[in-house]
Amino acid sequence: MTNTQKTTQNTLSQKVAVLLANMEKSQYLKLEQLEKMQFLQLVQLAAYAAEHSTWFAKRFKESGIAANELTSLLALRKLPILTRRELQLNAAEIYCRKIPANHTPVAKVKTSGSSGQPVEVFRNLHTQLYWLAHGLREHLWHKRNFKGKLAAVRANLDGNKITVRADWGEPVSLLYQSGTAIAIPINMNVSDQLKILKEFDADYLLIYPNNLAAILDEMRLSKKKLGNLKQIRTIGETLSPALRSRVKKQLGVGIADMYSSQEVGNIAIECPVSGLYHIMAENLIVEVLDENGEQCSPGETGRVVVTDLINYATPLLRYDIGDYAEVGMRCSCGRNLQTLKRIMGRTRNMLIVNGEKRWPLVGFHDYCKVAPVVQYQLIQKTSELIEVRLVVEKALNKKQEKDLAKIINEALQHNFKLKFTYFEKQIPRSATGKFEEFICEI
Repeated sequence: MTNTQKTTQNTLSQKVAVLLANMEKSQYLKLEQLEKMQFLQLVQLAAYAAEHSTWFAKRFKESGIAANELTSLLALRKLPILTRRELQLNAAEIYCRKIPANHTPVAKVKTSGSSGQPVEVFRNLHTQLYWLAHGLREHLWHKRNFKGKLAAVRANLDGNKITVRADWGEPVSLLYQSGTAIAIPINMNVSDQLKILKEFDADYLLIYPNNLAAILDEMRLSKKKLGNLKQIRTIGETLSPALRSRVKKQLGVGIADMYSSQEVGNIAIECPVSGLYHIMAENLIVEVLDENGEQCSPGETGRVVVTDLINYATPLLRYDIGDYAEVGMRCSCGRNLQTLKRIMGRTRNMLIVNGEKRWPLVGFHDYCKVAPVVQYQLIQKTSELIEVRLVVEKALNKKQEKDLAKIINEALQHNFKLKFTYFEKQIPRSATGKFEEFICEI
């Protein structure tokens, strides 16, 4: 590491440490104080968006509300919800033409979320700082022993290769010394994943729920165990009560779940005391709305609408993230961060290839290179047949279908027969309101 890199790393560590210390205090503020803090941030962001985002300048004008009037939830709800489709169609106008100097650098992220509708957003330095601080907050809440070993089964690893490192990496490495870590590609066969996990013998495992369920199936069949495991951390999907119970029974450990998205970072962290999910109110306003657009009460389920208070690159004000959640009660832990009880709408199934289960990487990042895909869903009908459901801006020709099929099969690492089915406006959700971008019907 060069001297410049060391200086940058030290500066980042200091900023994360300060932010973490501030959050340690803010989580115990009274709800009214938290809300006051949120809307002071919102007014500043909205004013900036009105000046530097063509799309939001127009939206404020059409809504008849000025940026400096966004001082309460009641005022915020005068602003129409930003849909994923609007973000798809108007991204260039939504992006700010100018970024504050102390918010750089920026980086573009691309995600399909839980809706199968790819979107692109720019995230800035401050969103990265909060992502790191929230990660450390979650570790510290659960009192993990950083000297232990960490295993992660992840997507988008460089070269789809197993990576072993001497520490846990960021954010832990910014402030703490830690044990060794291993990262395993999620599209590796489950039997091979389990073999590596058993050999590494980790204290903590980070994994997607559906992949975890497949690991449990493989453990039952192979009679293998993970004897040193102390806790499992799940991300990226809905975690069912049944899977929690199964893990406790089969492995004798608990699960700590996290609710996040590429667009806005960590949304809510599971409380180690109550099991409720605490909303990261320091940088987000989270609304859970019923069919009439009204805020849900504790115990009620609605769609999740998020306002990111720190992204001055891609303003996301009242952004419909595509998920559904149940509102929680006030937590018994003493923190006054609002809660969610359950998160729904983020479940994906495992792909089956040659009798083996694996995570379905579907290659959605490259769809736009060959076809104007608005929304997609893949359904595995048999061991060799996958139905590709699409909403497109205009009809595809045979070459586009062929090129798209090549991308999908290369991502899935198998030569499936693909059947294309088209929908006019939107691919239907299930009866429960969930949308799964990949469904296995075998």
